[in-house]
Amino acid sequence: MTQHLFPFADYPWFYAAFTGLVVAFLAFDLGLFHRKAHVLGFREASAWTAVWAALALLFCLGLYSYAAWRFDATTGKQIGAEFLTGYIVEWSLSLDNMFVFALVFRYFGIAALLQHRILFFGILGALIFRVLGAALL
Repeated sequence: MTQHLFPFADYPWFYAAFTGLVVAFLAFDLGLFHRKAHVLGFREASAWTAVWAALALLFCLGLYSYAAWRFDATTGKQIGAEFLTGYIVEWSLSLDNMFVFALVFRYFGIAALLQHRILFFGILGALIFRVLGAALL
């Protein structure tokens, strides 16, 4: 039997805080930082990639620190490594998605001005459907 280190029943505050943080970041991204549609250049895209990666690493550090404090240093390292591994795998999988998005945008003639907004709502839709799918389990 596997051990669940962060069962929902014992850590609802953690799951609520994480969900709130993700929703806040999405709202900031579209509502504040990208309120006006514009074409993202390589420099701006690279800067935003660095910002989001830094936030993920900061979250990983916080998760590691909390787990090391709550359980032990070995468990903290394991949880931190598992999060970081999952993040890197998801990031690498997203690269092939970007290739597909570029092909679809080109095929349908989507203006570069609108691509960020379309990708944002696509990500938001994917998150909503994942939550709905998880709720069905």
